[in-house]
Amino acid sequence: MERADELIDASLVTSPAPRAPLARRRSLDQSAWTLAATTALLLGAAFAVAKGVGGLNAPALQAWRTICVAIVVQALPFLLLGTALSGAINAFVPAHVFSRVLPRKPALAVPVAGAAGVVLPGCECASVPVAGSLIRRGVAPAAALTFLLSAPAVNPVVLTATAVAFPGRPEMVVARFLASLITAVVMGWLWIRLGRAEWLRLPVRTGGHRPGHSRWEEFRLGFQHDFLHAGGFLVLGAMAAATFNVAVPHSVLDTFSGSAWLSVAFLAALAVVLAVCSEADAFVAASLTGFSPTARLTFMVVGPMVDLKLIALQSGTFGRAFAARFSTATTLVAVACSALVGWWIL
Repeated sequence: MERADELIDASLVTSPAPRAPLARRRSLDQSAWTLAATTALLLGAAFAVAKGVGGLNAPALQAWRTICVAIVVQALPFLLLGTALSGAINAFVPAHVFSRVLPRKPALAVPVAGAAGVVLPGCECASVPVAGSLIRRGVAPAAALTFLLSAPAVNPVVLTATAVAFPGRPEMVVARFLASLITAVVMGWLWIRLGRAEWLRLPVRTGGHRPGHSRWEEFRLGFQHDFLHAGGFLVLGAMAAATFNVAVPHSVLDTFSGSAWLSVAFLAALAVVLAVCSEADAFVAASLTGFSPTARLTFMVVGPMVDLKLIALQSGTFGRAFAARFSTATTLVAVACSALVGWWIL
């Protein structure tokens, strides 16, 4: 009897332990729903405030709403694709697969990850959750971040769109491919040299398949968490981009187009704030006929790697400290690579 009592007492002490993952999962789901609800409230509040301000005319408000919704609708399918792929990687792909595909040395894994972006069509919104999932599965951060930058910039869909936007100018397609790939690889190598692990703050989430659990249930929970988590920051970035589009007059474009260096810097900044999807930015660049080819190349290289919605997504996925450092460095490297490649090819 004493032995039985001891066993009962021990079971009472140890029984709560298996419930910890479930409690943590519920906490994550509640946090994701809270973020989504907060974002919806912010969007509704922005509309209400805009309607209540007498200084805003109806066309400007309508333009703000149209741009904001257009950015979200344009990016949403690719965000769905990216979060679904992230959940699938987490639930179905064993961790040892990545160690077999990528070289063990991070310096060699970086160019391989950059080249992998060529074969995976996707938008920049999709690459953020996928990169986060790769890091959680043990991929070197430098390789995952290289893929994050290259996938939306050098895939066949983007290059085909660039060829259509610039008919009869194959050098623009080649220049975009080279400048984007070089930027992604250089940023990966810079992370190896200067990056710190404490700058990355990945959301707490159970990684990989756990024995005794349904893979499809793990996929559903991972997809739900990543989509709600990233979707809120996508909306915030779209709101910021729409505000800039409405607030800045088009006459500002004419002020910068006359100088070669100012036009490059200006279109780099414009790419950040416009937040155009990488599959569509070539058509926007082609319409900016008053700017030099190198400046328009800079617009297409910077945009898929750094824009307001991406900064918001990276802040939510990796932390604000990472997003501030990484986006700033990426912008500088992308502008430098665009200028060099444009001078060489264009």
